[in-house]
Formats: sequence, C-alpha cells, structure tokens
Amino acid sequence: MLIGEVARRSGVSTRMLRHYDALGLVRPTGRTVGGYREYTDADIRRIFHVESLRTLGLSLREVGMALEDPGFAPQTLVGDLIRRTEERLARERELLERLRAVEGAEPAGWRDVLRIVELVRNLGSGDPPRRLQTVLNPAANEPVPTDLLTAAVLAESEPNMAGALRWALARAGTDGLAGLAPGLRSADAEVRRRAVLAVAEIPGDAATALLTAALDDPDPAVRGPAALAAGGRGVTAAEPALVDMVVAGTNDVDAGEVLGALSGDPAAAERILSALAAALRAPDATAGVRLRLIQALVELPGTRALEILRPLRADADSSVALVATAFADLVAVREGG
Repeated sequence: MLIGEVARRSGVSTRMLRHYDALGLVRPTGRTVGGYREYTDADIRRIFHVESLRTLGLSLREVGMALEDPGFAPQTLVGDLIRRTEERLARERELLERLRAVEGAEPAGWRDVLRIVELVRNLGSGDPPRRLQTVLNPAANEPVPTDLLTAAVLAESEPNMAGALRWALARAGTDGLAGLAPGLRSADAEVRRRAVLAVAEIPGDAATALLTAALDDPDPAVRGPAALAAGGRGVTAAEPALVDMVVAGTNDVDAGEVLGALSGDPAAAERILSALAAALRAPDATAGVRLRLIQALVELPGTRALEILRPLRADADSSVALVATAFADLVAVREGG
C-alpha cells in the first residue's frame, strides 16, 4: 500500500509518515520500482500502535522506546505521565480561575485586566504578608473585587489572613454572599467551614438564611460555627446543634451563652431546658459532660434550672456535686429563689 493510501486510511498525514520513517519509528517494508514507499499490513498496525501511544501523551522518543525494547516496563513511564498530566491540569485550572476572575470583574479595558491579573497573582502568593498587603492596601487604593475576595476567602488556610479576608469581604455587604453560597455546597468540609465563618460576618436576612441552611451540614466543624452565628441572630433552629456542642465540649462556653440568649423567649427556654436535662440523664454522660451541661444551665434565665441543679448536689462524682451546689446557690441568689 502506497503512502497516500496509508495516509487516507490511517488519518496520519503523509508528512508525518515521512517523519516517522526518518526517525526509524515506522519504516515501510518495501519500495516500488519507482522508489515509492510501500507499507505492509504489519507496518500499518505499527502506525496505529504509534498513534495509540501518542494519545497517552508519550513523546515520539518514548514511543520508540516502548515499541523497540522487549523488556520495557510501562509502570514507571505511565506514573510519570500521570504526574505530568496532573501538573498540566493544575496549570489549566489556575488559568481558568484567572479568566473567570477577570470575567467576573467586568474589566473596562486592558488596564483593568492587567490589574485584576495582578490581584489574582498576589492573592495566590505563597507569602502571607504579600496576600495581606493586597487586601488591606490594594494598588491605586481601589478595593479588591468581591469575586476575588470570596474566592480567596474559600481558599485561605492561614488563620490571620483568613480573618483579614473575611473583614474585607464583610465591608462589601451582601455582595459577597453570591460567591460564598457555592462554598457552602462544596464537597470539602473545610471550604464549607470557611464559607460559614465568612457569612457569619455579613449582616442581613440573606446571610441568616444561609447560616440556617448550614445547620443541616453533616460535619460538626461546619455545623458548630453556623449554630453559633445563627443562634446569635435569634434562629431557634440552632438549639440542637448548640446543645450538642456543649455535650461535645466544642466551644461549649460560647454555645452556652448563645443558648442563654435564646432562652429569653419562654418557649425556647423550655425546649433548651428539656434538652439539657435529657443530656444530663444520658447513660454515657461523663462527669466532664455533666459539668459542661451544668455551666450551660446557669446561663438560662429564671429559676427553672434549680429543679435540675439541686438534685445534682448529691451526684456520685464529687466535682459534679460541688459545682452543682455552687451554681444552684448562685442561681438562687440571682433569681431571688
């Protein structure tokens, strides 16, 4: 089969077939009387082998090694291809994010485009002070676009820098909520936690609604901050998560204070009191758990907590009995009961 027919059937250009011949990668078995290349069925199969290996990202040199070395072990080469592909995809993702950032900022001209690219580069810097400077003192004293801030908030892991980003985003008001909402749906719990912390610093009903939705998050590291923020805004749906935080000892003092504030409503106070009492009666409630629950009970207004505290003065654990006695007396004095 002559080179033109081979090119037509294989989809490989005649120029590339001649290149393969020059490299010794696929040499036609014969020549016609006129000196034209003539390919056999075996040659054509080798062409398809070459093309298949090239689709994996192998260079022509690597393809030649794979086809010529009888003892060739593909594991190392395939592993290297995977690494190179992952690096390329990471670069492509970074480029995509930059393009989206530029598009979202709606630049008016190339000067705006260059400024946004510079902001993206600085916010993605590995140097925290540089990132902080970008947020607190942006070039030309122009604020960082909200889209860039929300992306940076969701990606930032350094605590101080994260706090600065949340502060800057909160200054934009509710404009940042649109960018934070997808973070609350992320498959990564840490990203969801960062989103909750940022939403918590933004006032308004829209932010409260997002925090309330986050109360159903399966991860306590996300649910807890949402409960503290939502409960602080008077959302009674946060009560179960706050009680769980007291039991678990996760920000239990803050959770107890929020429960106390929510208890200003009589109906909420009754629910919270019942939940705390049930947790105290739980068979697996250790002394540490009971101590935390007692402290939370003290935050509740009125004298109803005394009905639970007074029996605990005879608790089998001396530390629990001592604390219950002291706090029962404190509540009695405070409430005049």
